[in-house]
This record gives sequence, C-alpha cells and structure tokens, in this order.
Amino acid sequence: MRAARRLTLTDDVYGAIKSLIMDHLIAPGERVTIDALARELSVSPTPIREALARLESEGLVRKRAMAGYSTAPLLTRDQFEELFEMRLLLECPAAARAAVRHAAGNVDVDALAQEAELPDRLSGDGYAGHAAFTARDAVFHERVAEASGNSMLSATFVRLHAHLHLHRLHFPTAHLGISTREHRRIVAAIASGSAEAASEAMRAHLEAARDRHRHAFAMVDA
Repeated sequence: MRAARRLTLTDDVYGAIKSLIMDHLIAPGERVTIDALARELSVSPTPIREALARLESEGLVRKRAMAGYSTAPLLTRDQFEELFEMRLLLECPAAARAAVRHAAGNVDVDALAQEAELPDRLSGDGYAGHAAFTARDAVFHERVAEASGNSMLSATFVRLHAHLHLHRLHFPTAHLGISTREHRRIVAAIASGSAEAASEAMRAHLEAARDRHRHAFAMVDA
C-alpha cells in the first residue's frame, strides 16, 4: 500500500507540474525552483525531483549543471517547420510499412481503428481541457509507428514528443472531429494493403495538422 500511495503521489505531482508548464503558469524559459514547487504543492522535494526528471525526458524542462531546472522555450517558427519535416520523414514511411505488414497479416487494423478515435470536444479550459485529446492523438501516431515493424523508427518518433510541444504552443480547436476523420482514412489506407495510399493518407493528415497549427504564428505576427 505504501508503494501504491507513493506512485499515486508521484503521478499527481508530475501531472500538476506538467499542467503548470503547458498552461504557461510556469513561463517558457523560467527557472524552476524545487523548494518553491514543493511548498506550492505541499509535498516533499523528492516527488518534485522525480517529476522534473520525467518532464526533462519529454523535453518540457531542461537541466543545466549548477543552474538547476528551467522550462524549455516554445518552438520557434523554424523549429515548428523542422518538427513537421521530421514527422513527414518518419511517419509517411511508417504508414507505408504498416500497410505492407498488414497485407502479410502482421498488423491488427481493428486495434489501430480503435486508437484512431479521438474526443470530439474539450473537457475544460487550458491543458486540462485537451489533455485527453493530446494523449490519445499521440498514442495513435505511436501505434502506426510501431506497426511499421521498425523499432528504431518507432523509438525516434516517440522521443520527439511532438504532440506535447505543439499543444503547448497552441491547441487548435479545428482539430476536434477533423483529426478523427483523418485518422480513419489512414487506417483504411493501411487496411487496403497499399503502401502508397497509406503514405499519402498520413502525408495529407500531417500537412493539414501543420496548417492548423500555423495559426499560432499568424496570431503572433498579427
């Protein structure tokens, strides 16, 4: 029971700090003080350190020797474009490989179809409102990468933590409903066994998602 309570506490602290970062209540580039967070969340420094280590692995905080932790800056326009360029390089071939492997009987498209379904409405304001969407969207893309059968490709995609960085920058409500339809097209293309169709369905989805996210920079430039 003590171990279970400890795990629950660690997860709760991790979730609380993650929300503060995603909602910019801890500003991008701001120094993160362990003692101050421990006081604010009424916990000891230990779960704070554990949470920060997890957040560092997701790229949401950075640790420097002798300087401690700080939140990562938001993506710049160039980094945003580079992130989608990387996703196109990874995910289109992954979808193509998944289609070929499905044709050989090595991919469960029914399970993939279930992962394709996303929430069609926000559950609240800020990160809490779109956290479920963000997590489930990421899982779908991770499952497609896994279905490629290339473990290095899959691991590289997972390490991008693309959804967290994009939705920390901006969450476009235009994703709601549309993303699920685009996911279904990807699954249908994989189920057809056509590598070309699967690659193109993934490309269309990523390019459409990129256009929806570009609105964040349009708002900054306005």
